[in-house]
Amino acid sequence: MSRPTILITNDDGISARGLQALEEALSEVGDVWVVAPESEQSAVSQAITLRLPVRVRKHGERRYAISGTPTDCVYVALNHLIDHVDVCVSGINHGANLGDDVIYSGTVAGAIEATLVDVPSIAVSLAAYRNLDFEASAHAARVLAEQVLEHGLPRGVFLNVNVPRQAVPGTEIVVCKLGRRNYGRVVEEKFDPRKRPYYWLGGAELGFDDLPGSDCNVISEGKISLTPVHLDLTHYSFAKELEHWDGLQGFHAGPRGEERQGRHERQETSTQETE
Repeated sequence: MSRPTILITNDDGISARGLQALEEALSEVGDVWVVAPESEQSAVSQAITLRLPVRVRKHGERRYAISGTPTDCVYVALNHLIDHVDVCVSGINHGANLGDDVIYSGTVAGAIEATLVDVPSIAVSLAAYRNLDFEASAHAARVLAEQVLEHGLPRGVFLNVNVPRQAVPGTEIVVCKLGRRNYGRVVEEKFDPRKRPYYWLGGAELGFDDLPGSDCNVISEGKISLTPVHLDLTHYSFAKELEHWDGLQGFHAGPRGEERQGRHERQETSTQETE
């Protein structure tokens, strides 16, 4: 019986300790391919490189560094380097990706890119920034990868996982919703030696909304958060309300199946539809 093929990526770069811990843990589950950015790409979201060449540099057997974003990494891996992938795991991120962070996160973007072509995917983050210990995160990633390989995921859904600093292998995993983190929204103006202005964006984390059942709350309780995230961003109930606005036609959602479908099955279907 052949071992599953596992693609891993991240946004902290190919030399990141979290990536190395993930690679080691998932090597016990299947044949691991590492395709990761050659340098840090935090908070690049779903950016893809379209106006510059992308360089691919081999770093060993089934290990590649890409001169681009996490999305570039997964795109190149699935369309050029690897014939078939059974599961994609992105991480382990150095820092949390809770609530609204999923919109900005390069780690999450790697999982999203694989999800878009029907490869079951997981994004894993350690909710700490100093004295990083990836043992519990790597253990959780391995456990969840095994479950995903066994059960699959609904089409268009990936798993977002956050592990608190104090977690140990076997810490409780809680299924929860996305929460809401709060940051200082700062634009700091400075001047270069020629007196031209430039700006630093972003502020410190200020906390989070107290939303029972959210990933932020689960992490604050010292448990591992597990959130199934659906890429369909349509607000269905409000879409029905919009029907009553003047000059707008009715909303027809159509069927919303939860089929589990592999990447290669989707490609064959798309080919048939265009013939």
